[in-house]
Amino acid sequence: MLLSLRGATVRFGGRAVLDAVDLDVAEHEIVCVLGPSGSGKSTLLRVVAGLQEPDAGAVLLAGRDQAGVPAHRREVGLMFQDHQLFPQRDVGGNVAFGLRARGVPRAEQGERVRELLELVGLPGAARRAVAALSGGEQQRVALARALAPRPRLLMLDEPLGQLDRSLRERLVVELRELFGRLGTTVLAVTHDQGEAFALADRVVVMREGRIAQSGTPLEVWQRPADAFVARFLGFENVVEATVTGQNADTAWGKVPVPGDAPQGARTLLVRPAGVRLVPAGEGLRCRVAARTFRGTHVAVRLQPGDAPPLEAACALRAAPEAGDEVGVEFDPDEIVVLG
Repeated sequence: MLLSLRGATVRFGGRAVLDAVDLDVAEHEIVCVLGPSGSGKSTLLRVVAGLQEPDAGAVLLAGRDQAGVPAHRREVGLMFQDHQLFPQRDVGGNVAFGLRARGVPRAEQGERVRELLELVGLPGAARRAVAALSGGEQQRVALARALAPRPRLLMLDEPLGQLDRSLRERLVVELRELFGRLGTTVLAVTHDQGEAFALADRVVVMREGRIAQSGTPLEVWQRPADAFVARFLGFENVVEATVTGQNADTAWGKVPVPGDAPQGARTLLVRPAGVRLVPAGEGLRCRVAARTFRGTHVAVRLQPGDAPPLEAACALRAAPEAGDEVGVEFDPDEIVVLG
């Protein structure tokens, strides 16, 4: 493993903001750490970078304990959300900063700057002023600066957080392709699951200083570990249930579950695609409380009497209007019995 955290713990005022975390990142792997504000994800990054000393536990890079090793000697690159470019230096001066600090000869610095600016899509921009750059261009310069010293591990702290959505979606694809081409090992933190799922080989979801779930984007999306992870990913149809055989008793009545579902008191996740609308008078009776256009589908919010609301995903042409009465049936293939 290139990076290993063993029982990493950080306490602020007696509270553990990082609580005995174990995490491995393999060479050439892209790992994205997700979590709400205060979950400990940025503290984890600072511990790995050497900007925050852990109160307990160890950080190992390529098997070597980093205790006492200062940040500038850890062979890691760090890129912040606000880029933190030097306004008094031009683009080339920013990219070359780490190279100068390491005593790289001037001619070699120039060649590396030219190579990196081409790599991030800014050829010939070395003499441009930082203030004249757009947000997306500044992000590219910050990335080039972080990559310049050839770090063994590149760490990104909300790297696209200040950019508009369309630019974020385009750049995350470019970053994924770039890291794959370079074979870069990446540890990134973000609160945006769409960004993480598009970029990562593996997603780590944090809650209150601990890892709630770790897995491939597909594994985490298809089988959230618990109700917290499901709700954090944006799923609203989460309900307590008692599973007996291939059915579950819920506030929405009997709901079918997969044949291999664990039995007894459980928590159910019903994906919006598993909420099928049928004519009023069939299935669970619901009133359409609201509908929201989501681009590829319409999210329909349903109110089934006094039970918790349900969200269904409908094609635009098939979506009912607010106030309509409809029936609901459930698709067991879209139901997950959570841990």
